[in-house]
Amino acid sequence: MRRALLLFAIVLMLAALATSVSRPQRERQSDPASPTVTEGPGEPTATPGPTPAEIRVPAPGGGRVARLASGEAATLVVGVREDGEVALPGLGLTQPATALAPARFDLLGDMAGDYEIRFTPAAGEESRVVGRLVVAGGT
Repeated sequence: MRRALLLFAIVLMLAALATSVSRPQRERQSDPASPTVTEGPGEPTATPGPTPAEIRVPAPGGGRVARLASGEAATLVVGVREDGEVALPGLGLTQPATALAPARFDLLGDMAGDYEIRFTPAAGEESRVVGRLVVAGGT
C-alpha cells in the first residue's frame, strides 16, 4: 500500500511540474508583454513589450488623486509611513505595504469610476482614505 501511495505522489508531482512548465502554443504567441527576439546582423537582441506607466500616491507634489485614462495600463504605487495594508475596495484589490516597500497594483483602466484608496495599519486601527483613483471613460 505504501508503494502505491508513493508512486501516486511521484506521478502527481511530475504532472504538476509538467503543467507549470508548459504553456499552450497560442498563449505564447499572443502574450504582448513577453519580450520578442529580433534577428538581424550580429547577435539576437530582446525587445521588451510596452512598459506600463507608474502612478504614485502620494505624488511627489503631495497630490492624493491618481488619474488613469480609459484603456491605459499603469502600476499604482502607494507609499505609507507604517506597516499595514492598502486596499482599493471598489476593485477588490489589496496589497501589503511598509515604509520601505510601498503597495503596488497593476491596473488597466477598463472600469470607469472614482475609487477610494484605503490604508489599514498593522496595529489594527480603523482604515482610512489615503487617496483616490479616478478612471476616466471606460467601457
